[in-house]
Amino acid sequence: MRYTTLGKIPQKRHTIFKSEEGNFYYEQLFGTEGFHGISSLLYHIHRPTQIKSIGTPKDVTPKIAVDRNITPRMFKGVQVTPENDYLESRKVLLLNNDLKMGLAKPRKSTDYFYKNAECDELLFVHEGKGTLKTFVGNLDFEKGDYLIIPRGTIYQVELETTENVFFFLEAHSPIYTPKRYRNEFGQLLEHSPFCERDIIAPTFVEPKDEKGEFLIKVKKENLIWDFIYATHPFDVVGWDGYFYPYKFNIKNFEPITGRVHLPPPIHQNFEAHNFVICSFVARMYDYHPQAIPAPYNHSNIDSDEVLFYTEGDFMSRNHIDLMDFTLHPGGIVHGPHPGAMERSIGKKFTEEYAVMVDPFRPLKITEEAMKVEDKSYATSWLDTEENYLHDRSQE
Repeated sequence: MRYTTLGKIPQKRHTIFKSEEGNFYYEQLFGTEGFHGISSLLYHIHRPTQIKSIGTPKDVTPKIAVDRNITPRMFKGVQVTPENDYLESRKVLLLNNDLKMGLAKPRKSTDYFYKNAECDELLFVHEGKGTLKTFVGNLDFEKGDYLIIPRGTIYQVELETTENVFFFLEAHSPIYTPKRYRNEFGQLLEHSPFCERDIIAPTFVEPKDEKGEFLIKVKKENLIWDFIYATHPFDVVGWDGYFYPYKFNIKNFEPITGRVHLPPPIHQNFEAHNFVICSFVARMYDYHPQAIPAPYNHSNIDSDEVLFYTEGDFMSRNHIDLMDFTLHPGGIVHGPHPGAMERSIGKKFTEEYAVMVDPFRPLKITEEAMKVEDKSYATSWLDTEENYLHDRSQE
């Protein structure tokens, strides 16, 4: 993250700041990890603390189907049920104590406000277009955008399309860019696969000076509470700091390539406590004359591996459709499907795009995931004629 300022702010923090009419603006420190982590200072027209009522909470605890998993699995995202409501559309498929992830297919914009008071959120736009409206400004989004939303951000999702698909992730720790890409001052290094120009901050929106009843749905500890506030939450006249939502498009990730196949850390895009997020993107294949572009067989002893397939034809897998999730549990060897290694030899380029999450603690599988599981995946590496078929239309 880099220092950003939008709107009007006073010359010095924690000092008197008034409107031209002589009314006080009210300062809010917005940050995490106590007073140690990155933060921003927001200036509101009204005190942001005016609660009128708090409703009965709704329990959204994911229901676990498999508590301890060692089976390779595939989940058909295309079969996940769309919902009109944004929050109801978020189907958690996999989780552990560090994160939750799944798929959301909302049909309608939110007419309420939402705040995750416990987790940073990542939304990856597989399909759709719209605007993420927040109390620090707006972010227009489209296919391929990552939206990083720090915990505590009050936001709405305005959709321009009815067919929308988000891969979402909730992190119980901040989501950052990898430390190894940055120098001691926080600047992204020359060998980083992206730079500050690729990270898009919100655009300023004129504040809403409104009183009334404003519904903010607040999520914490798997409960969603309906808070009614007396003032519009988007009444921020200005802010500055390092803590804000932003977007990054997967096609701005510049791939790192080599003469022979390089391991998955070269694809890393984000990191958090006990997991990393990688972007597989279109790239040149390895260019040693004897190179095998397909990944070598490997066992992630220390982590599970989840891949969400978003665009193109993934060269190491057979029978994969867009929106599929694959789960390769830690400790179990996996690698290219039958014929994939041989098929990759001599190829020069790939157009694949996928999001990979590697958690360092085992994942649990929800009932929602089991509804859309392809149970044939665990045996899809066997040397059978069906498994060798790269395209099911050949059957």
